[in-house]
Amino acid sequence: MTSASAGVRYQVSTGILLMCAGVACLCVNDAVAKTLTAGYHPIQILFLRNVIALPIAVLIALKMGGPAALRSYRPAAHLLRGILWLGAATLFFTGLSLLELAEATALVFAAPIFMTALSAVLLREQVGWRRWFAVVIGFVGVLIIVRPGTGTFQTASLYPVGTAVLYAFLMISARWVDPRESVWTLMIYLVGAGGLLSALLVPFVWVDLRLEDAWLFFAIALFGTAGMTMMTQAFRFAPAAVVAPFDYSALIWASMLGWLIWNEIPDMATYIGAGVIILSGLFIVLRERILEA
Repeated sequence: MTSASAGVRYQVSTGILLMCAGVACLCVNDAVAKTLTAGYHPIQILFLRNVIALPIAVLIALKMGGPAALRSYRPAAHLLRGILWLGAATLFFTGLSLLELAEATALVFAAPIFMTALSAVLLREQVGWRRWFAVVIGFVGVLIIVRPGTGTFQTASLYPVGTAVLYAFLMISARWVDPRESVWTLMIYLVGAGGLLSALLVPFVWVDLRLEDAWLFFAIALFGTAGMTMMTQAFRFAPAAVVAPFDYSALIWASMLGWLIWNEIPDMATYIGAGVIILSGLFIVLRERILEA
């Protein structure tokens, strides 16, 4: 094996490891959020998370991107992204308060499927029949989990589905950010815009903080920021088609944390639907990789 090929393998392995670690951190973030929703409104949780996370995000951005990371050429685009992110996170945290952690996580996996459909409508991108077929199959997976029209249907399932839709819009909106801005600029302004917008709403839902919950708010800010940072770095070490599928490892962590903390055991339909969504998402990722080659 040449030193060049060994270096490439090391980078790919590092990218995969960072992706898995980042996903695990975000699952811990979600578990902490689910715990906090028992006593606080999602808007208040997001406000305090952003207030704590913003200085951390700024330090990371300055370290990785230098002072240029603080400059934005299209602030309006970041404001729109902040609205989408706050809406998606609010819906997801609301869903977490009503659903099992693994079920909510599985439904959010539909985001790449919605993104493919929306890119064809909003960006006029060419989406061939194979990817449209994968989109339809992905929606079938969502229906398997949600089970509309049956006795097990929960309207709360629509919250993470709405999260997936808004998250797809958020990913597409990255196309409207000035190309001169780095991923670290996007991170800072996403956290900053989310903090500003949630600050406007939090007076309407604020409740006094319990001292014993302080560490949970620091934990959600720490794990959330660490997760996003590691996942961002993963895409710098390895191709998206290689590391993106490891995002689905979240179902393992969500299932384990749900079982350990709340004794949640998802039913078979949740895992079958999640499997269908994951296979659909993997096909879309691999198909896009083939078309880009």
